[in-house]
Amino acid sequence: MNPKISIIIPTLNEADSIAETLGALQDFGENVETIVVDGGSNDSTVAIAQNYNVKILHSPRGRGQQLQTGGNAASGDILWFLHADTIPPPKATFEIKQALQNKRLVGGNFTIRFNGERFAAKFLTWLYPQLQYLGLIYGDSAIFVRRGIYEQIGGFKSFPIFEDLDFIKRLRKAGEIVTLPAVVTTSARRFEGKSFILTFSRWTILQILYWLGVSPNTLLKIYFPTLKSRKN
Repeated sequence: MNPKISIIIPTLNEADSIAETLGALQDFGENVETIVVDGGSNDSTVAIAQNYNVKILHSPRGRGQQLQTGGNAASGDILWFLHADTIPPPKATFEIKQALQNKRLVGGNFTIRFNGERFAAKFLTWLYPQLQYLGLIYGDSAIFVRRGIYEQIGGFKSFPIFEDLDFIKRLRKAGEIVTLPAVVTTSARRFEGKSFILTFSRWTILQILYWLGVSPNTLLKIYFPTLKSRKN
């Protein structure tokens, strides 16, 4: 059996990174579909994506909404949600299929490395494995899930922020999750070019508020100064 994998990539002004990501997906062979869900880019993101063998969809801006749109349109037996600035390893689809031969697993993610030599990249590369001990898994670690389970738990919600934490919380209730040793490489751009301490502190406070029950829509208003220029 060779299950089909649908790769869903939300984009918003990703002209600087989308070509490298889509290029990395070209060698995954048959039985893979790639869906780019654009949230209203005003740069050349869509034009670049059109050079690749991908399906391009359009959605209102917001990663949760875009992931929901892509998941609903996907035809694969396995759904794999990949950020536009995240580069997967060469045998990623093979690793996913091998892992899901274990019937107890409902989905999982990859080990993550942040690209660059700056403090932010090194610190975040160290931090993410520690956060997983707390049950925290983020979208930039390339989450994958069985399609049936995705539908069973209601897919991604159209949250403007923390759609990944909400999804993983519900996914855990459906069964076991695995973190593969294979590494995806992603950008630390959210934390670079500005005060790392300030940005990281805001990121941490928002998550605490989320777990205390503050709605994502309310948190968006707090996060808006950063979100205004945020890329997916």
